[in-house]
Amino acid sequence: MKPILILDYGMANLRSVQKAFEKVGAAAIISDDPNRITAADKLVLPGVGAFRDAIARLREADFVAPIKEHIERGKPFLGICLGLELLFTTSYEDGVHQGLDIFPGEVVRFGAIPGLKVPHMGWNQLRIRRRAPIFRALPGDSVYFVHSFYVKPKDDGIIATETDYPTPFTSAIWRDNVVATQFHPEKSQKVGLAMLRQFSEW
Repeated sequence: MKPILILDYGMANLRSVQKAFEKVGAAAIISDDPNRITAADKLVLPGVGAFRDAIARLREADFVAPIKEHIERGKPFLGICLGLELLFTTSYEDGVHQGLDIFPGEVVRFGAIPGLKVPHMGWNQLRIRRRAPIFRALPGDSVYFVHSFYVKPKDDGIIATETDYPTPFTSAIWRDNVVATQFHPEKSQKVGLAMLRQFSEW
């Protein structure tokens, strides 16, 4: 079995994701080579930071076409945090920016609500709407979030989980071979490790 490929485009703590996979016995490599994406069986797109910078780096490094080809070929794909947001059409973070447009929808900021802290940071619960392959037999439902923006898919049918803050927002999506989470599985202890184990076995 080929190692899982974690894409390095300069926008994440890649080693923490790699170490989490290693902890569940899955081989994972970090690479910034577009050709490695084409050869990979499983691809992880993590991300922390600004949408504008991330999509610019994906384009500058010629990652966009290989990512789309990987998904179109039906190979397992996992997006984490910013890696989820980049899959959508448009982000309104510091302007208007076009994403990968794998899924129609928008990336918007949490509204100004008295008492609501933004970014949404810390542990919160998942409410599963559609049980994606990585959400089977989880040892709990609490996961770790750090984000100020969230996705609003045009197609509600791809929503896998929702989380309340204080109203429901999409915390994970799933369609066919693509699953992506707003939360960080690599920071979510036993629950997150169970997800990464199941992704490695997908």
